[in-house]
Order: sequence, then C-alpha cells, then structure tokens
Amino acid sequence: MPFARLATATTPTCHLGLGLAAVGRPGYINLGREADLGGNRSVEALRVRTHELLDAAYAQGVRYVDVARSYGRSEEFLADWLKARPDLTDVVVGSKWGYTYTADWTTDAEKHEVKDHSVETYDRQRAETAELLGDRLDLYQIHSVTPDSPALTDKDLHARLAEAAAGGLTVGFSTSGPAQADAIRAALAVTVEGEPLFRTVQSTFNVLETSAAAALAEAHEAGLTVIVKEGMANGRLAAPHAPDAVRAVAEETGLGCDAVALAFVLRRPWAGVVLSGAATLAQLASNLHAAVVDLDENQLTRLAALAEDPRAYWEHRGSLPWH
Repeated sequence: MPFARLATATTPTCHLGLGLAAVGRPGYINLGREADLGGNRSVEALRVRTHELLDAAYAQGVRYVDVARSYGRSEEFLADWLKARPDLTDVVVGSKWGYTYTADWTTDAEKHEVKDHSVETYDRQRAETAELLGDRLDLYQIHSVTPDSPALTDKDLHARLAEAAAGGLTVGFSTSGPAQADAIRAALAVTVEGEPLFRTVQSTFNVLETSAAAALAEAHEAGLTVIVKEGMANGRLAAPHAPDAVRAVAEETGLGCDAVALAFVLRRPWAGVVLSGAATLAQLASNLHAAVVDLDENQLTRLAALAEDPRAYWEHRGSLPWH
C-alpha cells in the first residue's frame, strides 16, 4: 500500500496532509475566504497559490496530498506541480470520485457540485483522473458515502473497484453527514470474493464533531488507514471564530487555535493522516505546528466538552454559504 511509505516517514509532520478543496476552485464554504483569497481568483492565480502551498508543505515534511474531481481544478493543479518536479517520488496522492464540479469557475452557481455514485460516473471520472494524474494516483476514494449510498450495495461497482485494486490502486471512501459511523461500519462489511474492498476511510472529525470516533477506531483496528478531514470545522475552530475554550488552550500553549484544533485530532491513536485545508502560507505554517502541540489531559477534557450533537453540527455546516 502507498501509505506504507508514509508509515516509514520520520518528519515531525508526516501525519499531516494537505487537502486542496479550498484552493482548487474560487468558491467554497470555509469561513474567511474573502481575506484568504482576495479578489483575484482566476485559474492562474489559484494555480500559483496551490503550487506555493504544495512547495511549502513538501519542504516542511508533508507527504500526502488530497484532491477530488469536484474540487474544481485541484487534480490539474496537482498534476502540473508533480510533472514539474519528477524527482519528488515520495508524495502520496489521493483523489475522490462521486461528485461532479458544476460551478464553471464561479462563486454564485446555483449548484456547485452534483453527487452520483453510479458505475457510469465512476468510469467517467476514473478516466478523467487518469488523464491528469496517470500513475501518480495512489488512492481513489468514493466521495461522501452516507448510509443510503448505492455505492455500499452496488455489486457491479464493487467489482470495478476491486479490479482497480488488483491493478495496484488503493481503494477507499470518505463520509459525511450525521450518520458517518453507520456509513463507516457498512463500508467495513463490503467484500469482494471474501476480501474487504476498502483500505482507507476519510471522515470528518474535530473538536465539535466527534461522533465517528468509535467507528474510526474500528476501521483502524480492521487495518484501514484513517484520514481525517475538516479538522478545523470549515474555519469554525480558527481565530476569530474559535470557541473560548479553544482560545484559552491556544493561549496556554503559545500557538494558534488552528494548531490546537488539529493537535486534538492528532492525539487519536487511530488517526493516520490529518488534513490541513490551508489556503495561505501563513495558515499552513500555523496548521503544521499541530505536530508539536503537547495537550495535557485537562486541556483535552476541556476541548472534548465542546462536542455538538452531530445533527446540529451538520445542519450548521449545511447552512454555510459558498463564498
């Protein structure tokens, strides 16, 4: 598995990855995008910004990069960066299929992405990803599986994914919504010819949304690599939006609210890779300080007390506007 390469990494930040959801397209739901990106969100401006972030992340020890078909031009930006740096053979690349980007590089589209987990969409998007990333793709994930997703029961799709796995591609899935734990456990039960289909799971877990913790621990115990997304709760855990308890712990540690929030996730024994969704170089540098934050039990307890009901959390997330 490509993640074995990460397991042998020794940099302090080897358990942190870089996700390109916030910079692969002009519009997203993260708080503070106006300040982060400014007025120039042209394709070339975001390509340059993405490459600067990738350069900085690699220089600081990050070795996993996460993109998706629906993250605008994230695959294209990453592919360009990799082609210009052929000697960087230790970067592990993950992408996702299942959402189609429909915003046409605008921030005010009626629909920014359309979800479809059919075999037809898989075949189309697999070919699109292959055209851009070729053999640099290590991991292909079903994007945003929920308990009612047809991807959990579609035997034809399972066979197609198993075929890709037999060819050397790692197959995984991501989850979203208040029933992430149910989706994770259902996916763990999916087999093809008696063998588990999925080798990785990517889920939302943060100070405010901890409901998937037990299921992620089960996935880790079953041998899956666990990737954590949205550790910053789409900006809700970053200053100036962070709850008072996060601010207090940040002051005690002498580091940023973002580093504290990500350190909370890194402390989970099942967390294999924790994604930074930084949109600026300053955010990235601050996020990566999470690797050196030493939270004590009192601080962890105070942070854990901030957990919300998952239904309330996801309702709030669903209300965030695309900026």
